Amino acid sequence: MKKHLLATLLALPSLAQAQTPFTCTVKGQLGKSITAPAKIYLSRGFEIIDSAAVKNGVFELKGKGEIPVIGDLILRRNGRLGRLDGPMGDRTRIYIEPGIVTITSPDSLAHAVAKGGPNTNDYVRQGVLLEPILARMRAVGNEERKLTEAQRQAPEFRAQQQARYQALNAEMVQANYAFIKANPNSYASLDALVGMRGWDTPQYATVGPLYESMSPALKATPQGRDYGRMVQALKDVGIGQPAPAISERTPDGKTVSLSDYRGKYVLVDFWASWCGPCRAESPAMAKVYNEYKSRNFAILGVSLDTERSRDKWVKAIADDQLAWTQVSELKGFDGAAAQRYGVRGIPQNFLIGPDGKIVSVNLHGAELGNTLAKLIK
Repeated sequence: MKKHLLATLLALPSLAQAQTPFTCTVKGQLGKSITAPAKIYLSRGFEIIDSAAVKNGVFELKGKGEIPVIGDLILRRNGRLGRLDGPMGDRTRIYIEPGIVTITSPDSLAHAVAKGGPNTNDYVRQGVLLEPILARMRAVGNEERKLTEAQRQAPEFRAQQQARYQALNAEMVQANYAFIKANPNSYASLDALVGMRGWDTPQYATVGPLYESMSPALKATPQGRDYGRMVQALKDVGIGQPAPAISERTPDGKTVSLSDYRGKYVLVDFWASWCGPCRAESPAMAKVYNEYKSRNFAILGVSLDTERSRDKWVKAIADDQLAWTQVSELKGFDGAAAQRYGVRGIPQNFLIGPDGKIVSVNLHGAELGNTLAKLIK
C-alpha cells in the first residue's frame, strides 16, 4: 500500500505540469519570395488555432493548451484557407507545447525544418527514422504507375506488390515500436502508439508493455486513458483467457451466441463490407472453412457495419460467398462484441477452443490452416 501511495505522490508533479496552461509561439522564416497575400494557419485537427500573414517569408503564430498536442502549419499563398479535409497541400506538423518552435525553409513548409520543445524534436527524429522506409514505399508505388493497366492487374504482379508492401509495412511497424520503446515519456510516442492501430492490429503482448512503460502524465491524458482502456480489453482477450460472450443477430433476425459453439473450435472473425483487406482474406478463409467444417470447426463472422450500411453487409456476404454464420449489431466499432474484444482495427480474429478459451489471435493467410492442422488431428 505504501509503495502505491509513494508512486502516486511522485507522479503528482508531472501530472500537475501536464495540466498547467501554456502558450506556444511559432516563429518562421521561409523564402523571402513568400509574402502577401500569403498566410500561415495553425490548426489542431479541424480547429484553426491562429493565423498570420507572411511578410518576406517571416511569420509568427501562437497556440495555447494544457497538454502538448499535434498541430498542423498550413501555407496558403493566396491567403485563402479553403477546406481542411482536402489534399495535404503545403504544410508541416509540429507539437503545440510550451515554449518556442522555429520553422525554417528556403521555399515552403513542405521542406521546412522544425525545432522546438522536446515533443516537436522527438517528432522530427521519428520522421527522420521513418523517411527511408516511406521513400521505398513511394518508389514501389511509382514503379506501379509506370505500368499499363493490364500489367498492374496481372495476378503475379499483384501478389508481388502485396508481398513488397507487407514487408515494408512490417519494417515500418518495427521502426515505430522501437521509437516508442526508446522514448516512453514523449507525447510523440503516445501519438505514434495510437496511430499504429492503422498499421498493425494491436495485440497485448506487443502494445501492453509499451503502454505500461509510459509516464503517468501520458497515461492521464484523454488519449492515454482511452488507449489504456483498449490495452485492458486486449489483456482480457489474451491467449488462455475465457472468450467474452457474443450474442447478435443474423441478417434474417436469428439470434446467435458464441456459447452455441461450445465444444468446437470457432474462429470469431471481425470484418466489415467496407474493409478491403478483410474481404481480400475471404477466399483463403473459405478454403480453410471447407476443409475443416466437418472436423469440429466453425467460423462466426461479426460485422462492424452500421445500420446505414446494412444492405452493403448483406450484399458482401452474397458476393464473397461467405458460407459461415454472419451476425452484427450494426453499430460499427461501438458494438458490444467489438468493445469486449478491444477491436479498434480490422481484419481481426480470435480462435476459440472447445472449452471456450482463446487459443490464438489474428490468424491470417496460411496461419489459420497451419494452426488448425496442429490442433485438429
